[in-house]
Amino acid sequence: MIHLLIADDHRIMREGLKQLFALVKDLEVVAEAENAAQVLDGLRTHQVNVLLLDMNMPGESGESLIARIRAHYPQLSILILTMHNETHIAQRALRAGASGYLTKDRDPETLLAAIRKVATGGRYLDPVLAEKIALQSMTAGPTAPGESLSDREFQILRLLAQGSSVNEIAQQLMISNKTVSTHKARLMEKMNFLSNADLVRYAITHNWI
Repeated sequence: MIHLLIADDHRIMREGLKQLFALVKDLEVVAEAENAAQVLDGLRTHQVNVLLLDMNMPGESGESLIARIRAHYPQLSILILTMHNETHIAQRALRAGASGYLTKDRDPETLLAAIRKVATGGRYLDPVLAEKIALQSMTAGPTAPGESLSDREFQILRLLAQGSSVNEIAQQLMISNKTVSTHKARLMEKMNFLSNADLVRYAITHNWI
């Protein structure tokens, strides 16, 4: 039996997944979470084989959360289930310690296959993303956009590009306004942005939002 923890900040998504897994004999949802704190609490209090994790949730999320979980639970299989289909985001997640990466527009059979594969120690990458990464590796080109940014800087860049203010980002990530402003200043310098308009334009160009 594969014991699952579903981590997604959208309740409808969690409920839909639970209904799907209830029809499958070898899967059991033992816990669910809508933020990073609940994920860590669920891992402490339940025997979990596979963590089904969204990339963006309130509080700590993305690569930093993956790396933190991997450090404390090295044997845990982490399957990312997200709306983001950009190759550089998938690569960041896998480098941080995720066992697999799948987008939410895939069919239920693909999701079940991915869960079973990572549960047995395997790796899984969304087929479309795998093809894109393979093609990119065959063509020499510039460094992927945002590669110079830290995990937190990249996360804040995306939130800024989506229209969130410094105060809103600080509240969502549970960090101080000053910390957000510092990260913003650093990413603006690294990316040679002169204004928020430059940031938004760049994010749209590279399908970050």
